[in-house]
Amino acid sequence: MARAKTIFSCQQCGFQSPKWLGRCPDCQQWNTLVEEQPVVATTHSRAQAEPGRPQKLAEIASREEDRLRCGIAELDRTLGGGLVPGSLILVGGDPGIGKSTLLLQATQQLAQTGTVLYVTAEESARQVKLRGERLGVKADQLYLLAETSLEQIKARIKELKPDFLVIDSIQTIFTSSLESAPGSVSQVRECTGQLMIQAKGEGLPTFLVGHVTKDGAIAGPRVLEHMVDTVLYFEGDPGHPYRILRAVKNRFGSTNEIGVFEMQEQGLREVANPSELFLAERPQQCAGSAVVPSLEGSRPILVELQALVSCSTFGTPQRTAIGIEHKRVALLVAILEKKVELGLGGQDIFLNVAGGVRLDEPAVDLGVIAALASSHLNKVIDPQCVVFGEVGLAGEVRAVSRPELRVKEAARLGFTRCVLPQGNLKNLEAPASLQLIGVRHAGEALDAIFL
Repeated sequence: MARAKTIFSCQQCGFQSPKWLGRCPDCQQWNTLVEEQPVVATTHSRAQAEPGRPQKLAEIASREEDRLRCGIAELDRTLGGGLVPGSLILVGGDPGIGKSTLLLQATQQLAQTGTVLYVTAEESARQVKLRGERLGVKADQLYLLAETSLEQIKARIKELKPDFLVIDSIQTIFTSSLESAPGSVSQVRECTGQLMIQAKGEGLPTFLVGHVTKDGAIAGPRVLEHMVDTVLYFEGDPGHPYRILRAVKNRFGSTNEIGVFEMQEQGLREVANPSELFLAERPQQCAGSAVVPSLEGSRPILVELQALVSCSTFGTPQRTAIGIEHKRVALLVAILEKKVELGLGGQDIFLNVAGGVRLDEPAVDLGVIAALASSHLNKVIDPQCVVFGEVGLAGEVRAVSRPELRVKEAARLGFTRCVLPQGNLKNLEAPASLQLIGVRHAGEALDAIFL
């Protein structure tokens, strides 16, 4: 008999090769090619549907999709206002971060408005029941199904006709039409494709739980993230109880929104006011501490930047940054040395964003410079002062977006002084309790901060 034809597929990017390779030539990863059977083309119901025809853009009727509330305000905010009928949502995160806990709490609220089918492919129904009892989940319209076969899952969906579907997790689901192992590229791609067709055809909102690799990316081919409508990452520092739900892709809303949760014994608790939470343990009259208003989507969050500058005992000074890009900190240190003439060349520099938050926007540059200068000069920044602004390579302070939201949040929490770019003072109405100080250069900003 002729030997069955096989191919080798990369489990990271989906690259296929007729022979085994130690290193994938596409994504440059080692030992990721696995032998699989070629995928046999399957006939989906969509292939038999009436073919579409070109339409003029002006002829297409537009309407606002009715969103379905999940009952968890932070989750609804991240999704852009709620669930869109027929949407496919991928939730990824590190093991034990709380993905299943979040979705189980969400299904309790969704079961108040419709029938929910929770497919647990990694745990037994009894294990999910024990977690539900610990979380206090009680819902009559919540159904559990311990199954890994896609054909069986689709048959139960046809019988039950749920209003919401949760698959936990997509990497453990397999279809008998393929001979490859569950979790392989072909299985993940085919199962996701069939679930996508079902979600779009029946208007069934579907949550998919995805594992992540050691690099933090969702396991499986990159095409998985392209197929779904929304990709949510559940992030958190193992040493902190706070969790951040961040949207990195959203066809129905903004990708800048975040949801903040606190992990407790009874499950995840929403944090409606994260600024007060992150500043609750801020030390008073301590050098190296600065408060910056960072903007996450439409939500301003006040966080504390902590800096420690000390003489180095090694030939090469250490540069450590937690919660902010390391290269950005090195750039700001160079600006302080060259443009402000602070001698930081032989100093160890440590920078930390308190609370386990990660800051990516350039509006925190001036806060980083203020914290570093405060620690180096051993001068305390006024506890009632907030700082924000982007700093250029010439030391100039550039205007940032949405200053009115940052200023209002600072005034609401009782701050009385705000150092900001001069360019943001135009048409900016200051609250009566907050003094606005516009600056044009990093040196001028430090003079205003250390009055």
